Amino acid sequence: MNKPKISGISGNEMYCLTKEGYKPGEIVIGNSVYSLGMIGSTLSSIRNFFGGEIFEITDFIQKGRELAIDRMEAEAEKLGENGITDVSTEIVSHMANSNLEFLSVGSGITKGEPVSGQPSKLEFSTSIDASELYCNLDAGYSPKRFVFGNVAYSIGAVGGLLGSLRTLGRGEVPEYSQVMNKTRHLALERIENEAKEAGGNAVLNIETRIMPYMQGVTEMVMIGTASNNPNLVPLTNGKPISSDLTSSELWSITNMGYQPVKLVLGTSIYSLGVVGSLISQFKAIFKGEISELTNLVYDARENALNLIRKEAEEIGADDIVGVKTYMYELGGGLIEFMAIGTAIKKVDNLKTKSDQLIPQAIIVDKNTYFNNLSEHFDVTANKLS
Repeated sequence: MNKPKISGISGNEMYCLTKEGYKPGEIVIGNSVYSLGMIGSTLSSIRNFFGGEIFEITDFIQKGRELAIDRMEAEAEKLGENGITDVSTEIVSHMANSNLEFLSVGSGITKGEPVSGQPSKLEFSTSIDASELYCNLDAGYSPKRFVFGNVAYSIGAVGGLLGSLRTLGRGEVPEYSQVMNKTRHLALERIENEAKEAGGNAVLNIETRIMPYMQGVTEMVMIGTASNNPNLVPLTNGKPISSDLTSSELWSITNMGYQPVKLVLGTSIYSLGVVGSLISQFKAIFKGEISELTNLVYDARENALNLIRKEAEEIGADDIVGVKTYMYELGGGLIEFMAIGTAIKKVDNLKTKSDQLIPQAIIVDKNTYFNNLSEHFDVTANKLS
């Protein structure tokens, strides 16, 4: 009897795979459980930390993620898979026993029929799904490996710096902007280095996530796919090009003769200051615009945008596309403004294989399962509300 495969690949993805000679394989999983007790001594050192990276925690998270990814890839090879798509990397907190689980999950794909019990060489792993993989392949980019770059840093243990801000007027705090800009670029530098080690001249489909790790510690992680395109114009520093464009966007700019050059990001840290804060609070009592806050937010965004414009100019880019701006409250009267996008450049000898994308490559799959139990069910009390 035929043994059905259990795959996370959708019908549209399956259609796209067949166009490239692949078939859906099995879901593959890798994990690693660590005890929080291993980093207790690290946490105690944070109390005297004044902003920037916490190397011990960065290293701890990196090793946990790498181990989970390696085990996922080993399982794929054992099952005879030729590639893994839609790879995710998560940290699951098991609060009952104070453990952290590093979890990686992906969907295997094969060329031809794998021989049962006979391992095969895994050709690639990628963060994108099978439909997006079709877009990248048609644009001339061959995936190599799922890669990530991370940095753990403290934003709550900067008491000395925050204390000094109490006497400052409103505006940018350049010393803190420099610290945060360096921290943000570290994650990008690390994912670029991983991509180069994997044999890629590009790292594509970068997703940036900023999330709390534990009290006083935040992690910034970038995930993406190391890829290779022999027609790319290399960067002068020898690093892979980097991009956060979606696969369909990548296909579109390639079709127009453009290539990504670099993911650019800029951060500005602003303080309203005691005087400005008191004025804005007083004005908030009455109806109307709070001009102090309006001007501060405008200046901060402009500063972040100017940072990425300057970075793009330095690498000779023609444009920056897909720019998004974000605002985060850091506490202590500080606000972070971040701008991020992909610098691109018009080049010769770059084109897509097809003149148009097939519809299945851009259709967004619809969710068909919804769980609303959490709204009505008290898990702790084990009863319906």
